[in-house]
Amino acid sequence: MPSNLRLRLRSRLRFLSASVVALLVAASGAALPAHAAGADEPPPFEQQVLFKASQDPGYACYRIPAVVRTKAGTLLAFAEGRTHDCSDAGDIDIVVKRSEDGGRTWGPLRVVNEGAGDTHGNPAPVVDLRTGRILLAETYNTGRTDGKNCSVPCDRTPHLQYSDDDGRTWSAPRDLGDEILPTDWNSWYATGPVHGVQLTRGRHPGRLVFTVNAETWNGSRVTANHAALMVSDDGGDHWRVGAKDSWPIADDGTFRQKPSEMTLAELPDGSLYVSGREQDGTDLGHRTHTWSRDGGDSFTRPFTAIPDLYTPQVQGSVLRAGKRLLLACPGDPDRRRTMTIRSSYDGGRTWDSFDRSTVVTTDWSGYSDLVRATGDRVGLLYEGGAVDARDEIRFARFTEDWLTPRRGADPTTDDRARGARDASVLGGASPTAGRFGGALGLDGRDDAVRLPYSDRLPLGTKDFTASLWFRYSATTGEQPLLWMGGIGTTQPQVWLRAEPASNRVTGLITARDGAAAPRTAVVRTTSAYNDGAWHHAVLRRGGGQLTLSVDGTSVSAADVPGSVSRNSPFGVHIGERMDSRAHFTGAIDEVRVEGRVLSDGELSDPSAPVTPDTVLWLPMDRVRGGH
Repeated sequence: MPSNLRLRLRSRLRFLSASVVALLVAASGAALPAHAAGADEPPPFEQQVLFKASQDPGYACYRIPAVVRTKAGTLLAFAEGRTHDCSDAGDIDIVVKRSEDGGRTWGPLRVVNEGAGDTHGNPAPVVDLRTGRILLAETYNTGRTDGKNCSVPCDRTPHLQYSDDDGRTWSAPRDLGDEILPTDWNSWYATGPVHGVQLTRGRHPGRLVFTVNAETWNGSRVTANHAALMVSDDGGDHWRVGAKDSWPIADDGTFRQKPSEMTLAELPDGSLYVSGREQDGTDLGHRTHTWSRDGGDSFTRPFTAIPDLYTPQVQGSVLRAGKRLLLACPGDPDRRRTMTIRSSYDGGRTWDSFDRSTVVTTDWSGYSDLVRATGDRVGLLYEGGAVDARDEIRFARFTEDWLTPRRGADPTTDDRARGARDASVLGGASPTAGRFGGALGLDGRDDAVRLPYSDRLPLGTKDFTASLWFRYSATTGEQPLLWMGGIGTTQPQVWLRAEPASNRVTGLITARDGAAAPRTAVVRTTSAYNDGAWHHAVLRRGGGQLTLSVDGTSVSAADVPGSVSRNSPFGVHIGERMDSRAHFTGAIDEVRVEGRVLSDGELSDPSAPVTPDTVLWLPMDRVRGGH
């Protein structure tokens, strides 16, 4: 059977399957959405499941969403339809649904590009608003039947197809390799996956831009990663490589950054903000970014990781909405869950912290794309699920007023370290009687102290001493005292917490050494010290040992080599876990971290001088300012 006939037949069968499902739902008497039932103004937030295997038969899994608004105002929601399972390199088609009412209702699923046993995916759509043409960049590679990923080097090639009838029908794909695939980009190659943009300002109005990332294979290993913009000045007839940033990979497999799966937005001044996923580089953070001020021809600087923008390793999406730049990405720094909308009010230079973000769902969640759905509503197409982030693809619509309002400055407490900015006091934590003067009382719900990121805070491979005074009487729950670094079983980190249900206080470090797997050292006391009295906890790394002392009673374990602050998101929190999923109930005083091993005598003097080794020193005795 000719491939074009097979594609039409497959699309028709899936259209009939979707129609049958819709008829069954109607026959069952299931409630229709409020807007379909004649309701007035829709709520400020609403969402629906758009792609799901049980809802759209014919595929085992739907992944990799991308969405655009056409010149006619139609929304086109793309996804990968994965035929046999959810693996990345199987029999994969690109599919689409259309909405002509701003995402309130959607038409049936249609196949745009059939893999026919191979992998056709990574949709990256971009709309030419001058002509109405919708262009769809994508990648091809040989499909597998064993559920494994593409072999290295992966035989990825870029392709392009277009629609001139508002996304109803599509041209035959053409190979873009000769235009945008340099010969040394000969391993992994990815378009998007996320919408591209058309420039409206600056020296190149009308230019089309989408993102790619690629790798170089030298015959025995991957030696470099490349992040780039592809640009067209003739409506997509011809493309070329624009801005490019390349990062070498050392012989041992380590590298500083690997910007990938990039998303971009045009800013009011005509510049481009480019945000990418960061994957396993030695720089801190799971997000990285840069800008272009010449229409995508070059980047203003190499990609720079964002240590205190907490996300897991996952694709994200950006969109300019009024005075805000929005970033959709899961907010859990360890796992793909808790889809959030973060805001930037300065063109992406800084981003709201997690506690200022808007939570879309606390479910598992993954890839996403943002779109201007209507004049007053933003759309979010994202992977989500109660059990797995790959369960389904949802479409949410919301007004900008639904987003968390911009908040003023937080109250602060002193940090005596040289050149340090004061620490933020969160949730209403307030002064109370301390071991030395005042302390901060924390309510166990949302109270905490968080330090603004600074290059002086990561401890790296150094010896260190972390000490504090604590008082509490809780008998249950995780009681975090101090957290520095990432979170989870693989991210470099340092933390100290009480665990009253297990009758202990625990200190832990996780370290990365070169390309070796992370290793963890743990020390635990035999008492929870939850008697409501003040106790002094000291965690030291030095001399090949990790030692925890409480009131002078010590327990030690063998140290593990490497850095305790590398490649993961990085934060310093007092009284809460890094992911905000546990909070301390009690009071904390005199939090001090030094980049060397201190003696007991040095620790006993609360008025000891600040030195160049002082990483942080929080007396915790007063709170200033706030809103």
